[in-house]
Amino acid sequence: MTASAAPFRPRAFRPPWWLSNPHAQTLAGTLLRPPGWIPLERRRLDTPDGDFLDLDFTPDPGPDAPVALVLHGLEGYIRRPYAAGVLSRLFECGVRGVGLNFRGCGGETNRTARFYHAGDTGDLSFVVGRLRRRHPGRALGAIGFSLGGSVMLKYLGERGTDSQIGAAATISVPFDLAASCDRIGRGFMGGLYTSYFLRSLRRKVRAKRAMLDGIVDTGRALHARTLREFDDVLTAPLHGFADAADYYARSDARPFLPHIQVPVLLIQSRDDPISSPDAIPDEQVTANPHLVAAFMPGGGHVGFVEGPAPWRASIHADAEAVRFLVHHLRARS
Repeated sequence: MTASAAPFRPRAFRPPWWLSNPHAQTLAGTLLRPPGWIPLERRRLDTPDGDFLDLDFTPDPGPDAPVALVLHGLEGYIRRPYAAGVLSRLFECGVRGVGLNFRGCGGETNRTARFYHAGDTGDLSFVVGRLRRRHPGRALGAIGFSLGGSVMLKYLGERGTDSQIGAAATISVPFDLAASCDRIGRGFMGGLYTSYFLRSLRRKVRAKRAMLDGIVDTGRALHARTLREFDDVLTAPLHGFADAADYYARSDARPFLPHIQVPVLLIQSRDDPISSPDAIPDEQVTANPHLVAAFMPGGGHVGFVEGPAPWRASIHADAEAVRFLVHHLRARS
């Protein structure tokens, strides 16, 4: 029996006794995650609209090695420990990793007024096409974290059998963008998460204020107190949506799940303090044989930290995502 014929069985995750709280899991996923150790080479792609995208490549394990694209989450970047760590894992398994920094997320302000958002699949499509031309004949996969996972699922659903991606895995996708955006602002910890994201978004607005003034109300964007308010005054109008509600409805990944035609592993925690647990797509996954559910009782948001003690911690979701890609991409190489 070949790897492609053998079914992939997700391994169970149970939070360790010393890290059972979902907020603790979420924070530990940042603080205890082993950093990536593989040196990354940055390459810049100029986009058709006059902007640019920065890609971070691992070394090439070999001329026939599979390639895997990694997408980060909201206000992240590829050299954060969670993304860089997965790139290192991929290299260890003989896969060339390529990290896509969304517009303005690679450490340099992008050239155009536009930002990135959860429903924007154009840049991903552009990068996939370039990777296909650069690595013809190689199996291509993808891993998406949080917002990056949402972009990936929407892309796969939009393109069906023409996605050019052989397999993918997502971790902590914010299914139901509206509910997740409201959830993140509740309570003391929600306020901390919101402040963290808004501080980063405000820095980008200030850096691009000269080109944004006259297109959006930058004053209101800089004084937004919630992510929904920020999306209402900047993300939505800047990218062609009527308002935040329209942006969330048209960008949500769930309606695209039935149309996905390649193997996808969905790693999700039912106690996620950021993504809405009520929106986990149990029925859609059951109805689509290409989707594999790894829905865990605990794990927080991009957490899934396990191990007998903090100094011996490992990341369950990262290992599973890479194992899933290797299972499918090696069979296609």
